[in-house]
Amino acid sequence: MKIAQKIFKYILLIPVTYIIISLILSVITIDRKANDENFSKSIYLSTNGVHFDIVIPKTDIDSLVLSGIKHSKTENYLSFGWGDENFYLNTPTWGDLTFSNAFKAMFLKSSTLMHVTRYEQERTDWIEIKVNEFELQKLNTYLFNTFELDENGMRILLENKGYSPIDDFYKSKGNFSCFNTCNSWVNKGFEESGLKSSLWTPFDFGLLNKYK
Repeated sequence: MKIAQKIFKYILLIPVTYIIISLILSVITIDRKANDENFSKSIYLSTNGVHFDIVIPKTDIDSLVLSGIKHSKTENYLSFGWGDENFYLNTPTWGDLTFSNAFKAMFLKSSTLMHVTRYEQERTDWIEIKVNEFELQKLNTYLFNTFELDENGMRILLENKGYSPIDDFYKSKGNFSCFNTCNSWVNKGFEESGLKSSLWTPFDFGLLNKYK
């Protein structure tokens, strides 16, 4: 019985340690590299309370990134979210969440998708971040390098897998895990673009608190 209790304590210690380290590293800020005031462009952060998306006006998306992505003339903003393929496709709403899908996403290395959603207008719940041209280009490069391309250099679209008429899934690079989450992907993109970011964060609030 005592052995079982010790094993249980050690097992419980793992998620507790993970959360504590995550909170500490989320608070540590990597400062913005740019110190000029020519922040003439806007990008946005969008969150559903758990998962981050990066939103960019379509006119500021590099042609290499935009090529092969479904969009129409009336759709003026595109959001980009990265995550576990199985979780994305089998958990369209939180009501569809199962322990199996959550466990596989967090603890087993798995293939990933880029979720692209198209909007006609800016939403009031988005968080606006002013950026300069260099930061915007670096972010475009980060997005481009996340997409997986076929032998012809085109996006790999998953036909008829979107949640609605305005979103689609595309094959992407990388593996999802509890150490490489959808939010740490956004955070890494900000860091590589020279924007303010957390040292590391698996949660949305780590980055969110730096831009409120």
